[in-house]
Amino acid sequence: MKKIDGTPKTIRELFTGVKYTIHYYQREYQWQTKQIEELIDDLTEEFFEFYSEQDERGKVLEYGHYFMGSIVLTADDNAIIDGQQRLTSLTLLLIYLYHQLEDEEERAEVLQLIYSKKAGTKTFNIHVPEMPERYDVMNALLQDEYMDVTKHSETIRNIYNRYADIKAIMNDTLPKAALDIFKDWLIDNVDFIRIVAQTEQDAHKIFVSMNDRGLSLTPTEMLKGYLLSKIENDSVRQQANDLWKKRILELKGLGKEEESDFIKNWIRSQYAETIRERKRNALPGDFDIIGTAFHKWVREHNTQMKLVKSKDFEDFVLKQFDKFSQIYLDLKKYSLTLTKGFEYVFYNADRNFTLQYQLILAAIDPSETKEESDKKIKLVSCFLDLYFTRRIFNYKTVDYSSIVYNVFMLSKRIRRKPLPELLDVCKQEITGMEFQLETIDEFRLNGWTIRYMLHILSRVTDYIETQSGIPSNFNNYINREIKNPYDIEHIICEHHDWFVAEYPEKETFDKHRNKFGGLLLLPMDKNRSLNDLTFDKKLPIYFGENLLAKSLNSDCYQNNPQFKRFFESENLQFKAYSNFDKKALLERQELYEELAKKIWGINKLDEQLN
Repeated sequence: MKKIDGTPKTIRELFTGVKYTIHYYQREYQWQTKQIEELIDDLTEEFFEFYSEQDERGKVLEYGHYFMGSIVLTADDNAIIDGQQRLTSLTLLLIYLYHQLEDEEERAEVLQLIYSKKAGTKTFNIHVPEMPERYDVMNALLQDEYMDVTKHSETIRNIYNRYADIKAIMNDTLPKAALDIFKDWLIDNVDFIRIVAQTEQDAHKIFVSMNDRGLSLTPTEMLKGYLLSKIENDSVRQQANDLWKKRILELKGLGKEEESDFIKNWIRSQYAETIRERKRNALPGDFDIIGTAFHKWVREHNTQMKLVKSKDFEDFVLKQFDKFSQIYLDLKKYSLTLTKGFEYVFYNADRNFTLQYQLILAAIDPSETKEESDKKIKLVSCFLDLYFTRRIFNYKTVDYSSIVYNVFMLSKRIRRKPLPELLDVCKQEITGMEFQLETIDEFRLNGWTIRYMLHILSRVTDYIETQSGIPSNFNNYINREIKNPYDIEHIICEHHDWFVAEYPEKETFDKHRNKFGGLLLLPMDKNRSLNDLTFDKKLPIYFGENLLAKSLNSDCYQNNPQFKRFFESENLQFKAYSNFDKKALLERQELYEELAKKIWGINKLDEQLN
């Protein structure tokens, strides 16, 4: 291998006047919400180590630096061998900052790190000519335009969705007053080591040597070694070792880092007392340290955890580890498969809410029966569904970074609580929320709610059908991997000129057209075939679909006794329409609001204990 060149570079230096490419055989852009949350959490935590509201702009020059690791490139065509995920994600973060900044010079400074123009042709900092749709999605985000990515590749879908994550997380994490200083810090104080190899073969050798050398013990292995070393009896130690190995193997079968995620959730839920505050010079709390070095935290807090004698360590592995790891395995199963009685775990997982595992485990008492634990799982997962939905209907984000502090504090409140007390706490939290379900009349489809609308419409549709004796089809409604997935259908088609009598202004028309009550679910092929059809032409097609769509057609109310019995007993104002005008839309919006109150009403908490 020829000599390699490794140079420290800031984000400004990495992205100024430089174009990167990605070879066709490289993996897709695969980052999910979790990785974006971790990236932003790492960056903002470091930033808030130095930032103070009183700081003048120039103070940022004295702030510390943050190291983002290395990237590996080829010398001939600047191809990224290692670092694509981080560089793409940072470009999305720069696009977010570009849209948030108000000063044109500040925007221009960021813009030149995102793309450049030569001979009238725009190219982004990561330029992949073989993938023109990558240009399309980046351009759509830069222009703040909607793009339908459902039929595109994994890379395009992930880029589009991760940008939505960044918007939601950053809006709740970074104060507006800190925006300019954060931008300065990000582009000049966040560093990489750029490693350039003379040949592509050398670049891959470097990548392998950086990622596949040595047999360093993981935190999980070090925790195991510590716990077992404290068990004096040889046969008991062997029994504990066998159990540990068996369970860790099962956890690893769930996916990469699942065994580590379980231990973090378990220790945080049962023992953590503090969490780092988001302010300058704030120290890491138990929650934060457990997230990075749980093996060290357990060793240093063994007394707090009542791990003193050999018997304590025996029980910790053979009883607590056994119980909590089994519950975690069950929770992961419920999160992947809609399981009767544990539906709410699945619903929360569909919304990518990973903090549910910590909160559920916090309620568990190691000494309680499986029946008691199961009821707690049902109750806490139901509480979270009610909690999320109220936030979503009121345009409050449920992203990790925005609610991790509240979830942590709630974890402490419900820790090992008996069922009656747990129920009381859950009810108090819901009734004490500043926003409830009475504001659904303002809920509509937009760039923020699109992440949640499919789930909500699927829940409403599934509720109507199961209450009318039809087997649940929720799994298909939300499944994006089936051949013909469901799309969100606008009952009012996008032709303002057809509706100017009722909606003289296009802005008002767009707002009403996107109202919650004006939306349905339809299979993708049918949804796209209806784009230019009037309502009377759509009605026969609606009748052949799910019950929420059918209910617009008068034929739905003939020979359908279970449906009729359901909506009459619940006093729901279902009715057919021959014309879907503004009055019909507002009536439908009221109907959806009543349905939401039944699906997400606080009485659902009591039902979990029956």
